Amino acid sequence: MYNNLITETNNHIAWITINRPNQLNALNKDTIAELHNALKAADQDDQVGVIILTGSGEKAFVAGADIKEFADFDVSQGGDLAAIGQRTLFTFVEQLSTPVIAAVNGFALGGGLELAMCSHIRVASSNARVGLPEVSLGVIPGYGGTQRLAHLVGRGKANEMVFTAGMIKADEALTWGLVNYVVEPEELMAKCEEIAGKILNNSGTAIAAAIRAVNANYDSSVNGYDVEIDEFGKCFGTEDFKEGTTAFLEKRKPNFR
Repeated sequence: MYNNLITETNNHIAWITINRPNQLNALNKDTIAELHNALKAADQDDQVGVIILTGSGEKAFVAGADIKEFADFDVSQGGDLAAIGQRTLFTFVEQLSTPVIAAVNGFALGGGLELAMCSHIRVASSNARVGLPEVSLGVIPGYGGTQRLAHLVGRGKANEMVFTAGMIKADEALTWGLVNYVVEPEELMAKCEEIAGKILNNSGTAIAAAIRAVNANYDSSVNGYDVEIDEFGKCFGTEDFKEGTTAFLEKRKPNFR
């Protein structure tokens, strides 16, 4: 079905693996389009409650963008590259109703770190190395990296990482809040599946509402508190709210659809 991805769904978890190991899973135009389609399909699948995104092999999650695709671009083409990429994949992932867990195995550089950052939760293997090396190529991160990195680690650390084009190790990424967990490589998928299992115990409609509310905090065009009030109120009209509150009062586990 896909040339650059491996997809499977088990136990309400959609696994999407970027499969370009010879290119260290670098993101080219075709891979970005395929990721959009695979993520959209998983988000629309009623049997999927969590998406786990990773890269094939043990060396890299995604080692960056495919530079040979844009090395000869002009100003207009460069702007279009960033705009289309953000709209098609990076902002798209952040706004999905289904939680996305990035299983960061190995290098997550440039577009790879940007893809991890737009995911809702990040788990890194202990051998992971992350960074935004774009300024070493005479360009800056264009897939939301300058914005999301500063939100996650603060302006000072973001400036340092972007300006130096350097990589940091997984344990430092954990210290700065760039990833949620660091585990040994052989434990990476199991840890992601463990988190997914905890998410799956809860209301999918409420989680989707929570994603919209949290994202609103980073959208200057809206008042996040107002969005939270609106999403909170809407929850009262859902079947999941009825089931959750009824189960609580009956002292049993809820059975969410």
